[in-house]
Amino acid sequence: MPDETDRPAEPLLRLAAAYGVVPDYRGHDGLHHWASEATLRGVLAALGVDASSPERVALAVAHVEDMPWRRVVPPVVVTRSGRQAHVPVHVTDGDPVRVWLALDEEAGGGRLELTQVDVYVEPRVVDGRRVGRATFTLPADLPLGWHELHAEGPSAGAHCAVVVTPDRLEPPAALAGRHTWGYMAQLYSVRSAASWGIGDLGDLAEIGWLAAKRCGADFVLVNPLHAAEPAGHMTPSPYLPTSRRFINPVYIRVEDVRETAYLSAADRALVEWAAEPVLALDADPGPIDRDAAWTAKKAALEVVFAAPRSAARQEAFDDFVAEQGAGLETFALWCALCERYADQPRWPAEALDPSSELVKAARTELAERIVFHEWLQWVADTQLAEAHRAARSGGMAIGVMHDLAVGVHPEGADVWALGDVLSSGATVGAPPDMYNQQGQDWSQPPWRPDALARAAYRPYRDMLRTILRHAGALRIDHVIGLFRLWWVPTGMSAAEGAYVRYDHEALVGILALEAHRAGALVIGEDLGTVEPWVRDYLSERGILGTSVLWFEQDMHGNPVPPEHYRRLALATVTTHDLPPTAGYLAGEHVTLRNRLGLLTAPVEQVRAEAEAERNRMLTALRQRGMLGDDPSEREIVEALHRWVLATPAALIGVSLADAVGERRAQNQPGTDTEYPNWKIPLTDSSGAVVLVDDLFDNQRLLSLAAVMNDH
Repeated sequence: MPDETDRPAEPLLRLAAAYGVVPDYRGHDGLHHWASEATLRGVLAALGVDASSPERVALAVAHVEDMPWRRVVPPVVVTRSGRQAHVPVHVTDGDPVRVWLALDEEAGGGRLELTQVDVYVEPRVVDGRRVGRATFTLPADLPLGWHELHAEGPSAGAHCAVVVTPDRLEPPAALAGRHTWGYMAQLYSVRSAASWGIGDLGDLAEIGWLAAKRCGADFVLVNPLHAAEPAGHMTPSPYLPTSRRFINPVYIRVEDVRETAYLSAADRALVEWAAEPVLALDADPGPIDRDAAWTAKKAALEVVFAAPRSAARQEAFDDFVAEQGAGLETFALWCALCERYADQPRWPAEALDPSSELVKAARTELAERIVFHEWLQWVADTQLAEAHRAARSGGMAIGVMHDLAVGVHPEGADVWALGDVLSSGATVGAPPDMYNQQGQDWSQPPWRPDALARAAYRPYRDMLRTILRHAGALRIDHVIGLFRLWWVPTGMSAAEGAYVRYDHEALVGILALEAHRAGALVIGEDLGTVEPWVRDYLSERGILGTSVLWFEQDMHGNPVPPEHYRRLALATVTTHDLPPTAGYLAGEHVTLRNRLGLLTAPVEQVRAEAEAERNRMLTALRQRGMLGDDPSEREIVEALHRWVLATPAALIGVSLADAVGERRAQNQPGTDTEYPNWKIPLTDSSGAVVLVDDLFDNQRLLSLAAVMNDH
């Protein structure tokens, strides 16, 4: 039973509920936990609500309950296709009001008058005015899209977005009834002889085309390609970007920019000199040096940028800038400011405010650098389009599958540009669990649900549209974040956080709409503790889940039979947070965690548990006739993939690291600089670098591809 002595005061609970702050949760220990009053006040403060005293709480409760009545129309309405919806319209009691809908131009445009329905709601006195509510009906047959609702009358003159989303995101017809498989790659780690020390979009085009032609793969899932720091040290983790809307230009292939071919001899020499020190790194099995790669590429790209563009190329660039609008210009301005203040420990206070006079002046002073950073995004976009086109032309049914990180860097471009749409008073994390008894703080500022709704979800939409421009599918990291996130108020420990709920109907619906328009699949990473109804809801909306073989175990630790896996899922043997399968089978995850001091139990016990887990899996494989008595490492890896192939999962993912026998983990959770996270180049079982040039002649890879196609 919950300990009611820890229960916060009722007025504070009422206020928390009004803002979607969940005051309690069930922990990994099975016990019911109340958030402290200090935590609730901290989370509410991060939402812009003063709950510092009982009097302030009472005022805030009254304010939030009156808030809908102060608005003529809601800030946004998100509904599903095929379902009727009602919109409340608030006017001075007794006043007439006329409501109509301007339909999305992409849906054919036009104007639709809405009908008021006879639903009586008691008027409410707000700020000394008696306000009435009229209810209007949105018909069930509205087309998908972003429409605009208008209300007109003596005390009404307002508008809001009406977003009609698919009831269900249907998979492409090409995938119906098929067992579809593809590769999972950390793009930066997969280099060719032409790479500049880091895998790039030219390499992605090669991988996609060859994986389809030689192996029959239907997709290639890559790590997030989101933007990173344009100056100074580049954060290695692709899951801590500065912006999720834009691309990291470190992935540009300089030689594939058209203007590079027409450089003068002197300028070409400058590009070659820039490349020389980093080209030698392609065969180095040591940690990838992003800073060296970007320093070289940036110098070369500045030379290419200065070269003249043809009239058609210039117009294409201009069209891209116009299409991306103010969001691109603001991002490019932030990049230019990063360069200006790269040698300073911190930015001037005025530079942190995008509306300041200093920043306004910088728009003019840094105009050329702003255009340069806009150009980098255009070049990256065109190369990404070519990579996706190459994958599809090679025969892939899906092509490039992108990965969307859960959040952004606290000092990045999105935080700088989006204002209060991202909270400045809290970060995202996770409550205490058996692995992290103090909880986790990921340092990423969360979306503010209220501010995101006031912005009609447009920042979220713009982010999705950019990442879906050249994608056959999108994986959503930590998809539970569309439902709730663990907020840690500034100055508190991760254990002192609380969950904040989001309007999942809106967030998932808009995700489905933008994916539908792009013709893309969506996969949600729903590993770990997820409320059962969430998986059911995502399945109902056509969003696939994620199943990892090593995590699919019953209460006794035995492998879940393959036929019990979900149909709507991306099933894999491993994940980037585990060592590749060869290393996992050898217990290298235990050795590494022990060396780094991450174990919470004696190493002998943990090693014995890992060995028992391995043996249970091998026994299950033998029982199904998938493995012999004295198998080699390669044969075990292939048998594990046969197990996943025996599941009904719609998509099967194969790690490129598994395909070539790599043993080192890309990421060791719980570490920062103690381990070279996100810096491990692709090598084979002997530690030799595997280049894209040789990847699809690798016998181990070809053998595993044959297994994947034998079904």
